[in-house]
Amino acid sequence: MSASFVFLLAAFFGLAAIGMPIAYAMFVAAIGYLFVTGKDVGLFSEQILNNLVDSFVLLAVPLFILAANLMNAGGVSERMLLFCQALVGRFRGGLAHVNVVASIIFAGMSGSAIADAAGVGKLLTEMMVKTKRYTPGFAAAISAASSTIGPIIPPSIPMVLYALVSDTSVGYLFLGGIIPGLIMAGALMAAIAWVARKRDFPRDDTVPMRELPRATVQAFPALMLPVILLYGIYGGAATPTEAASLAALYALMLAGLVYRSLTMRETFRLFAESARSTTVVALIIAGAFIFNYIVASENIPQLVAGWMRGVDVHPLVFLLLVNLLFLALGCLFDATTMLLVLVPLFLPAAREMGIDLVHFGVVIVVNIMLGLVTPPYGVLLFVMNGLTGIPLRDIIREMWLFLFILLAALLLMILVPETVLWLPRQFGYTG
Repeated sequence: MSASFVFLLAAFFGLAAIGMPIAYAMFVAAIGYLFVTGKDVGLFSEQILNNLVDSFVLLAVPLFILAANLMNAGGVSERMLLFCQALVGRFRGGLAHVNVVASIIFAGMSGSAIADAAGVGKLLTEMMVKTKRYTPGFAAAISAASSTIGPIIPPSIPMVLYALVSDTSVGYLFLGGIIPGLIMAGALMAAIAWVARKRDFPRDDTVPMRELPRATVQAFPALMLPVILLYGIYGGAATPTEAASLAALYALMLAGLVYRSLTMRETFRLFAESARSTTVVALIIAGAFIFNYIVASENIPQLVAGWMRGVDVHPLVFLLLVNLLFLALGCLFDATTMLLVLVPLFLPAAREMGIDLVHFGVVIVVNIMLGLVTPPYGVLLFVMNGLTGIPLRDIIREMWLFLFILLAALLLMILVPETVLWLPRQFGYTG
């Protein structure tokens, strides 16, 4: 590791620490590195443009963002919540269970934890608080915790980004996330049932069971979105990027023509908001491209892999150590930065040890999502605080139980790779 690379890291972490946006900190540090090493500064734009042109899969990111925004604002939320209430609202702690089931369903539409929290999470938190049967901290905590399911069950923007840096099939990564996402949901619902019994939560006012068929019919068009998406990919009809475009088009037609809940003004606003969200992600991706070029030119991945071979670390120990590191860093960095900048450092070592890259990718994405709810700096904690005004300390106090139960689910995925790999293998994966 050269002194120039140390300068790059110091500049990046220093600028990020004083509040500069992550993407700009990466740009400044990378340009500084090129100056210090005497390399052509034109490499900065060359690497970014070449990688953007070659990365067709990246087009899926803005399309999934657009589909999520259209579904969140297009009258879908209310119909979905009615369906979830009819399905599980009759249990003790019913609205908390509805929160988790709604996250499973919206996971098949948004692919983003923050989109889930800002949409259905905010709505359900307000509903739970309004009943005065749940503490505000508990309502916000379960909304944040269940939002982590969004990027695990397909579609998943983080898995698209992991596929970009690891050259792994997006389709198999999507399949690998389904069972882990359901495990996380089951763990959260078990924790809710335990808390509901311990605190003697009353049963919520529920939608009568006889209303379930009508609620299902109303929600059916929206429920078909993930089906169309997954059939397009695994039926061989479309690539993940083409399937993302179909999802965005279907969401637009559903919200505008079927539910008739979008005006032209609202549609334009949603397109503009999606473009702004895409720009934030794109800037970090651009910074990651030049960072990865520098990391490769410094032979850092090979050095890490060589060091791992030298100390003869067992693959399971390696997985556990990497996950501990990512849990710690997940409190400080956003998911995009970790996936595009930090994950490539460990991929050569994972390959060298024979660790399946689909298993590795799904586990890392789950890990990074848990970082979003890890106190005291988890991003989703601040999102729920900002959206609802519930004090951060109240959310953190209630979050610990859900975090521990999700960590137990993550440990299960690490120790039992078949929880991730069984479904992809049913569809022909041989890794």
